[in-house]
Amino acid sequence: MRMNCLFLCLVATASAANAMAEDTSRDQPERPSLSAPTPLPAIAAPAREWKAIQEDRFLLKGQATYVAQTKPAFQAAYTLPGFNSLSSRNEQSRTATATAYLGARLWRDAEFYVNEEMVIGVPFSDLHGLAAVPNSEIQKASGPNPLIYTPRAFLRQTWRLGGNAQQVPSDLNQLAGAIQSHRLVLSVGKLSVMDIFDGNAYAHDGRHDFFNWVNVAGGAYDYAADVRGFSIGAALEYYNDQWAFRVGRFMVPRQSNGLQLDYSIAKFHGDQVEIEHSHSLGGLPGKWRALVFRNVEMMGRFDDALAYATEHGGAVDVANVRRANAKYGYVLGLEQSLATDLNVFARLSWNNGQTEMFTYTEVERSASVGASLGGSRWNRGQDTLAIAFTGNGLSQEHQDYLAAGGTGFLIGDGRLNYRTERLVEAYYSLAMTKSCWLTANWQHIVDPAYNADRGPVNIFGVRLHTEF
Repeated sequence: MRMNCLFLCLVATASAANAMAEDTSRDQPERPSLSAPTPLPAIAAPAREWKAIQEDRFLLKGQATYVAQTKPAFQAAYTLPGFNSLSSRNEQSRTATATAYLGARLWRDAEFYVNEEMVIGVPFSDLHGLAAVPNSEIQKASGPNPLIYTPRAFLRQTWRLGGNAQQVPSDLNQLAGAIQSHRLVLSVGKLSVMDIFDGNAYAHDGRHDFFNWVNVAGGAYDYAADVRGFSIGAALEYYNDQWAFRVGRFMVPRQSNGLQLDYSIAKFHGDQVEIEHSHSLGGLPGKWRALVFRNVEMMGRFDDALAYATEHGGAVDVANVRRANAKYGYVLGLEQSLATDLNVFARLSWNNGQTEMFTYTEVERSASVGASLGGSRWNRGQDTLAIAFTGNGLSQEHQDYLAAGGTGFLIGDGRLNYRTERLVEAYYSLAMTKSCWLTANWQHIVDPAYNADRGPVNIFGVRLHTEF
């Protein structure tokens, strides 16, 4: 059965390559936990017993994911030519990815990982018209032809500081071995900021749980990344039993939504600091996280763009007024088990909303809440049923910019009847084997791109994912 799932994914990938005929889109990458793996139960492991714990020297794993989505026609009061509106006609979207994960233990507590990935993908409406982008597999730098690139190549060094040992299994970008509950971890190289920050056990991985961008990360978290969702930088983490503290600095792209990173990391960069605490509520596990971020980039301010257009005439465009500016904000996250197979989660994110969104999506205020139910109640212990409710909003400055005819890299209908963009997303993941899942997904988006004159929009999708 496992080989059948792999065969199905490969066939789907090949079929998608022939079926796709549109241009590019953008990625929210998959997020295997790089430095905080879910451990097996803690075991007492004094130094003399450490050698008894099995440690892998090398890692070779892979994954393949195919996503197909359809968007029925919807009502829209207008669709102006030349703007970033979601097409009101019926559309299809497909993506396919295949990734090889390689790793090696270089010396004591030092690991090196490199990933190679193939991707093809075609979005709805050239990825325009939604802040809540419905497929986190979408790659803006891909298209109907296969693209092969290196998303990750990084070194992870761990320093043992004591406490109990925890056995961790082999996983994607994770060698089997053991970690101590007190430790310091340094990750350096090319990776995704989201590999380390803003984690969530139930809403963080578009290849396993929710599809939509704003349900796998804080919507207002404009984290440093190139157009594919990756960057170069470093993150340092300190773990002390239930507490974790993280700090990181990463490169930002040279231009908004660009592929080329700016190597002047001392001048232009994305910084973040995060605190995480694990707890037990009624004997059931939970976590909360608090993250703050600050990016310095060549960004245009919305009020400057409006003033420039008033003085010089022409279209309102942040590209006319780009200079060194700062964007800052926060993400608050919570996950909590209510029963053995019932879990809830929530996120709240915000940024100052004065400048254009540079790398993620066009959201400046976002709140989401959801629940995830395991299938043991109906004798399908590896299945998952989940639902999330998310609301996205914009600053007043951004609203004024869009109302005047401004556009961003995702949204801009030419005019604006502002409302918050609201999303309901639900999925059922069917475990076909221990390493192959088939997922049905539904998304209902009200007031797409914050415009009450358009929508609502329904999107139906299916995902086939396998790991090997």
